[in-house]
Formats: sequence, C-alpha cells, structure tokens
Amino acid sequence: MEYNSNREHLTIPEYGRNVQKMIQHAKTIENPGMRQAFVEKVIDLMQQMHPQSRSIEDYRERLWKHVFRIADYELDVEFPYGERPTEEEARKRPDTIPYPVIEAKYRHYGHNVQQLIKKALEMPEGPKREGFVSTIGSYMKLAYKTWNKEHYVSDEIIKGDLERLSGGKVTMDEDETIDNLTNNNNNNRRRSSSGGGGKRSGGSRSRGGRSGGRRKR
Repeated sequence: MEYNSNREHLTIPEYGRNVQKMIQHAKTIENPGMRQAFVEKVIDLMQQMHPQSRSIEDYRERLWKHVFRIADYELDVEFPYGERPTEEEARKRPDTIPYPVIEAKYRHYGHNVQQLIKKALEMPEGPKREGFVSTIGSYMKLAYKTWNKEHYVSDEIIKGDLERLSGGKVTMDEDETIDNLTNNNNNNRRRSSSGGGGKRSGGSRSRGGRSGGRRKR
C-alpha cells in the first residue's frame, strides 16, 4: 500500500495527482508534435474539471501557466500566449502598500478630519474658509456624539480640539455656536415642510372665495 505521505508533493492540489503524473509524463515524450498535442489534451482535461471557471478572463492562459509550474518549468512545448512562463516570474510579488499614518490623538474624530483641516489651511482667508471651518467643527461635534453618546460635548471642547489638531493654525471665534450637522438637516426639512403648508393654505382660501361668490348669487 502506498500512502500519500510517501508520494510526490502535489504542486497544485486542485488538479489532483493524476493530472500531475500526466504532466510529468509529457516531459518524457520525445516527439515534439506528440508532446505538444498531449499537453493540449491535458489542458482540456483541466478545464473540464472546473467548468464554472470558463467565464473567467484569460482562464486558459492561466491553465497553461499552471502546467509549466507543475512541470517545474522544464516542459519543452510551445506556449501560445507569448513568452514562456519562468520560475522567476512566478516568484514575483506585488509591492507592499504601506498603511496610512494615522494620528494617535483624537481618534474618535476619524482620519478624515485631518484631511479637512489640511484643506482648510490651503484656503485663503475669507468668508469661504470661515464657513468651511464651521463645517469642520459641526462634523467634529457629530463624530464626538457618535463616539460617546452619554458624554455631553460643549462647543469649547470642539474648538479646543480643532485648534490642537491644526497646531493652532485653525481657530473659531469664542462666541460662535457650533450646530450639529444633523440638527441643520432637521431644520432644513422643517423649513421645507412649512413652506409647502403655506401654499396649501393659500389654495384653500381661493376655493373659499369661489364658493362665497356662489352664495351671493
């Protein structure tokens, strides 16, 4: 009895041991034409083993690369997709993407606040920048309440944190009130609904005027 622990290591287990044996056998075929035809039949068999993957782009090219990998890149056949795969190419790894450097302080405001503050520093002095800074303060107040709903947050806390996060370059007036962003949205909805109510009431007065005219006649 032959145990799997005593057998040759499977390079790509998803294709099974028989496919690996056939690819190793292809290396021993001396006739180039027969060897090429044999490997193409093995490719067809590998594709039949995973029919759900046929819709994947460049799937057959991937199968050819797997064949070369299983054969330890010692298979002398024609690769139909350009340059033959090499072991060095298979060992290539993508460049490591560094993690963004996130400030350790005031994490409850989130990293986006830092980006907003940097944008505010790039803006020229004026009403536009002041309005943008007020929006940042409102966002910070909303983020603070979301992070700790049980703790009361005052405008002084937000203004102080904003000044510290910006290194003292972005400040708000002491008497300026910071409105929560959600409160602003609710106020806008109430204004819209009240404006619509006025139109409806005006329409009802017109209908009353016509009916009054009928009573007079």
